[in-house]
Amino acid sequence: MTAKLQCVVLDCAGPLELARFYEALLGGEVNRPDPRWSLGEDWATLHTGTGFVLAFQRVADHRPPRWPDPDRPQQFHLDLGVPDLDRAEGTALESGAVLLDGGDGRRGWRVYADPAGHPFCLVRD
Repeated sequence: MTAKLQCVVLDCAGPLELARFYEALLGGEVNRPDPRWSLGEDWATLHTGTGFVLAFQRVADHRPPRWPDPDRPQQFHLDLGVPDLDRAEGTALESGAVLLDGGDGRRGWRVYADPAGHPFCLVRD
């Protein structure tokens, strides 16, 4: 048997808000009707233009990771490929991201936290 990845689910305090954040970065459609999921206050989805789906579920006592603190590790992170790091960073920060590690200017990636505290990287394509 081969399983198919349906989506990646991120725990958070505000599902719709986090879906809108990732919509600003990735494009796509928030809460598109889909028979696989029931939408509501505790669940939101983002169908990206590539067909990939991110889902967001409310967790009452969500404790965000603190990168790079090993006591509250990142648990997972997303790498988002972009053609222009500076431009993508502007969009991310305007949408509510926080820069965690801007690097030394020579490497091709930077680390951010989304509004719920999940780390993600913008990586130069």
